[in-house]
Amino acid sequence: MSAPGGGQKVRLLKTALEEIKNEDEVILFIDSYDVVFASGPKELLKKFQQSRHKVVFSSETLIWPDRHLEDKHPHVREGNRFLGSGGFIGYVPKVREMVSGWTGEDGDSDQLFFTKIYIDPEKRKSINITLDSKCRLFQNLHGALDEVVLKFEDSRVRARNVLYDTLPVIVHGNGPTKLQMNYLGNYIPNTWTFETGCTVCHEDLRPLTTLKSEYPLVVIGIFIQQPTPFVTVFFERLLKLQYPKNRLKLFIYNQEVHHERQVSAFLQDHGSLYQDVKLIGPEEEMDGPASRNLGFDMCRKDKDCDYFFSVDIEVVLKNENTLKILVEQNLPVVAPMITRPGRLWSNFWGALSADGYYARSEDYVDIVQGHREGVWNVPYVSNVYLVKASLLRSELTEYELFNSNILDPDMAYCHNIRSKEIFMYVTNMHSFGRILSTENYQTNHLHNDLWQIFENPLVSDWEERYIHENYTHIMKDKLIETPCPDVYWFPVFSEVACNHLVEEMENYGKWSGGGNMDKRIQGGYENVPTIDIHMNQVNYDKEWRKFLLEYIAPITEKMFPGYYTTCSTPLNFVVRYKPDEQPLLVPHHDASTFTINIALNSKGVDYQGGGCRFLRYNCSVKAPRKGWALMHPGRLTHYHEGLPTTAGVRYIAVSFVDP
Repeated sequence: MSAPGGGQKVRLLKTALEEIKNEDEVILFIDSYDVVFASGPKELLKKFQQSRHKVVFSSETLIWPDRHLEDKHPHVREGNRFLGSGGFIGYVPKVREMVSGWTGEDGDSDQLFFTKIYIDPEKRKSINITLDSKCRLFQNLHGALDEVVLKFEDSRVRARNVLYDTLPVIVHGNGPTKLQMNYLGNYIPNTWTFETGCTVCHEDLRPLTTLKSEYPLVVIGIFIQQPTPFVTVFFERLLKLQYPKNRLKLFIYNQEVHHERQVSAFLQDHGSLYQDVKLIGPEEEMDGPASRNLGFDMCRKDKDCDYFFSVDIEVVLKNENTLKILVEQNLPVVAPMITRPGRLWSNFWGALSADGYYARSEDYVDIVQGHREGVWNVPYVSNVYLVKASLLRSELTEYELFNSNILDPDMAYCHNIRSKEIFMYVTNMHSFGRILSTENYQTNHLHNDLWQIFENPLVSDWEERYIHENYTHIMKDKLIETPCPDVYWFPVFSEVACNHLVEEMENYGKWSGGGNMDKRIQGGYENVPTIDIHMNQVNYDKEWRKFLLEYIAPITEKMFPGYYTTCSTPLNFVVRYKPDEQPLLVPHHDASTFTINIALNSKGVDYQGGGCRFLRYNCSVKAPRKGWALMHPGRLTHYHEGLPTTAGVRYIAVSFVDP
């Protein structure tokens, strides 16, 4: 890629030509590992014959390896002046004549050898050599990346040279253009087309369903390197992976004291299901690169290990078959594509900049948005990927794959993979999941995930965790009940949300005294006081308003047509009822346009009695369902009281909402 050499090519060609007796044969000579064919021999021969020369070499915009020979190259009317030895085509006698004078070593430059023949006017004329100056047959990419684009046509893909408006038959990723070559190889000649999609994604698979023996053994490496939301949910999803747990070993690296409780709970409850578990905790003070090197080495040295599956804790694997799908791909390194909802972020890069950092490939957005589905050769993957253990024992025996003085661990790892000429792939043939935002994640609460409604919000992790599973069916399945006139009852909170909110308030512990004087409210006086904690006391007011806007306001607008709310000035609090503290609430009007009252625990389980009675209608809701909200007008019409709690403790979340 960077030094002269290639003399062995001339030597081997010279030897091979001795065995060819048919003088009319045409020889095509090309480099092999960095070349793709965009078309076949028919087009190649036709274009060769149209050149009206006996030997045609590929051409380049750059002269290499001896710049001092530039002036000796013949000028061309249009196109590239300099010879490229990575591809040429010619008749056997003329090619034989051309290489007959080779006496060099394998380390000598084949390009320099052929260049000296070409710039010699007598030899050029005798052999009848020309250059494919406009790239009709050969396209060398080095020095010409800006000239080459993909051209999609009739279930085929060609590389088009836009400078000369030609469609080369052979594309050569010479020099430092291997990554662009890989990109073009994702399409040319028909690997992926708009008509067929991916044509090779189901080739060379390793179907697990046909295995007569046990599933391959996989070491799953789990890496916790910063405070992360929904760690408990991560482990719940890990348990649901559809893969025999007796064929899984766990390597867990946890750098965060904050998450020791969740890791310990998972291992205590489920660790015995796995063949083996190794835990590296915060007390070992191991850094991130060292932990990843150790995880790889654990698999490398384990003769039974077939794959290492690396997963960062912020990865949300929604697809329970992810591991099976990746194993069946039978690729050296393959990542399931995961994204961040509402953004173009993903766990792969489609291209690299000149200095080795992120660059956006032409197809990146289409791949991330699912407009192009396939298995893609890419220069960088992170966060979650599967590596064949056989690679770790052969090409990747170097221990410190993740170490670098200038690159972060994932970039260092991918650089080392690329330097060993190992391909990395990302697949978006299935929907796999997403990645959490760890920005602004606070650790100063009991249940910090509650605060994630802004960072990991709707139709994603916060919603899945905290919104009732039937909420989205409210309108379609007519789940809204009307137990009393203009009182609407519907599911909104999950069991977990109710529990976390109660536990958060009890952990805070500063319940009001239930007196009329209350400095927390405007005016400092409460007509009908409760024993409560306001949401703003636990810094949850902004998050609660977001909840009201996203999940309550749409129901309000459906049930009270013509009324729209911005939930701009709600009073939000959690009330506690206890027989020996405050068992009930006297009849009153709420100081609101409408009120939300969410039951946070269960009658008959956590408490006895309780409920709400609307006096004007002589109508009561005596068995509030946990996680269900009562919504009713506040002022004027719905004079109501809180019925006595006779045993246990009852909790409700209340919002007084004005426009």
